[in-house]
Order: sequence, then C-alpha cells, then structure tokens
Amino acid sequence: MIRRASFASVFSARAFELLKNRSFKSSGFHGESLDSSLSPILIPGIHVFHCPDSVGIVAKLSDCIAANGGNILGYDVFVPENKNIFYSRSEFIFDPVKWPRGQMDEDFQKIAKKFCAVSSVVRVPSIDPKYKIALLVSKQDHCLVEMLHNWQDGKVPVDITCVISNHERAPNTHVMRFLERHGISYHYFPTTKENKREEEILELVKDTDFLVLARYMQVLSGNFLKSYGKEVINIHHGLLPSFKGGNPARQAFDAGVKLIGATSHFVTEELDSGPIIEQMVERVSHRDNLRSFVQKSEDLEKKCLTKAIKSYCELRVLPYGTNKTVVF
Repeated sequence: MIRRASFASVFSARAFELLKNRSFKSSGFHGESLDSSLSPILIPGIHVFHCPDSVGIVAKLSDCIAANGGNILGYDVFVPENKNIFYSRSEFIFDPVKWPRGQMDEDFQKIAKKFCAVSSVVRVPSIDPKYKIALLVSKQDHCLVEMLHNWQDGKVPVDITCVISNHERAPNTHVMRFLERHGISYHYFPTTKENKREEEILELVKDTDFLVLARYMQVLSGNFLKSYGKEVINIHHGLLPSFKGGNPARQAFDAGVKLIGATSHFVTEELDSGPIIEQMVERVSHRDNLRSFVQKSEDLEKKCLTKAIKSYCELRVLPYGTNKTVVF
C-alpha cells in the first residue's frame, strides 16, 4: 500500500508563490535534481525517514519543518501492505539563518528517537560536502567515461577521489589525459585468482563515502565488503541470469533476444544479486547486428549507472526487507 500525503494545509502562501513564480525543479516526483538557485536566502533540503509504522509520524515531521520556517515542496510516503514499516522522503526549502544546519539535525533526531527510527538522514546539498567516491574499472571504458564527463559537467553530486583498475592504460589515451588534467589519480593493480589486491584497494578507498564498480570485472570478497563497511554500487548488463560467463552480448545476440537491459544494484557477497537500485530496458530486433546490439547495451549501462548514483546521492534509495529497495 502506498500512501501519498497531501500537504495543502502545511504549505504556506509564501511557498505557493515561490513555486508559481520561480522555476524550481522539484525532484519529489519527476526524478529531477534540486535547483539550488531558487533563492539567495531559501535553500533546499532533503530528509528521509525509516521507522516502525505509527500514527502521527507525518504530522510530527511536517510540523518540525513548518515550525522552523521551512516549506515542504514534495513528500513521498510508503507503507508496505501488512508490514509495520514506514518510509518517507521529504523535500523542503528553509532559511539556514533561521534554522541552522546543526539544529536541523538535532530536531530530526528528536523525532527519530520518539519513533524508534531505523534511520533518519538529512542532506542539504548546497551546504553539506559532496560524497567522496572511487571508481573501480576493468578494460571497458564506456561507464568510466560517462561518469567522468557527468562529474565534469556537475550532473552527479560527487567528488571522484581516484580510479582503480586491474588493467593498465597507456599514458596518452583520452581517459588518462582527462584524469591527469583534473588531478584524479589512477591506480593499476594487476590481479590474479590468488591475489585480488584487496588490501591495497581498501587502503586507497578508506576515506570514501561509497564505491562505484563501473564495469569492474572482479568479484569483491565478503572480507572486503565487511572491511569497507559502506555501500558499493555495481552495474551490469540486464541479460542475466540467462547468459552467464564470457561474452554475454554474443550469447544473447545468437539467441535472438528482443529485449536487452541494464541493472544497477548494491554489491553483496552473492554475485550480481544485491538489492536493485535501477533497471533500464530497450528493444532490439532482427535488424540489429552484433555491433549495434553491443552499443545499445553499453548505452543502457551508462545511463542506468548514472541514474542509480544520482538517486543514491539524492537520498532516494532506502533498504526494504532483506534484498529489496524503496526508490522514491
């Protein structure tokens, strides 16, 4: 059961005027990024909440924002049928002078304590530091290049600390020139079945907020995931589980499939079976040759990974059960 809250009584006249007169792109329902140019005073914030279901949660959260002079611009609620779980994500604007960032954390934390919340997370994109990430790649460049260009254009709210690969790249390639120009270090760790160089990788990424496997064709061990202790996001073709092993695109092409896709998910010890964040599909036909088939597959992977990372950074992704996600 999905409950969508109506907040006409909470919105002030000022909020409606802001929405009517300014081109604020709310990401509450359409997947767009927050526009921090809304006002020189009012800035956007995001809050996500996960707790046992109870009467009065929405009222308390909205009252907290309104009492501090904030205006709610988007609100999503999800309560699974026959489960005592509550999820919400709110977007609001506020004056940081009237509601200091530290006080905001304290106010939401009081509500979290009252409702025994599993998690209560606040993010103010224009104030809080960007997420620090590392990119792990193998031989294929398409997801890496897409991430680098999106980062350069400011389309993903992250800082890339380094790129790590089990394949060496020549110094004069476009990727290496890009990294050198932007001061992003590249680390080459040749791996074997006996030595995946995980201790060295862990040392490099210990200060990151999460990792991105941009077509990293190595399996991360359970020890690595436990030692790292934070989220790892992976991308792979959507041809699984039917076409395992080497050259899955060729396998699918030879099988005459009519639908291809890409899947981005959190990494767990079970290969390619972690909670799904984003999936995309596209039709193929008898008119596709192997080259166009592969190109379409790679294009989907790039788009799917980018959207998954944006969703994660915008606090749209919450764990649900043992192997599912709520994605607002």
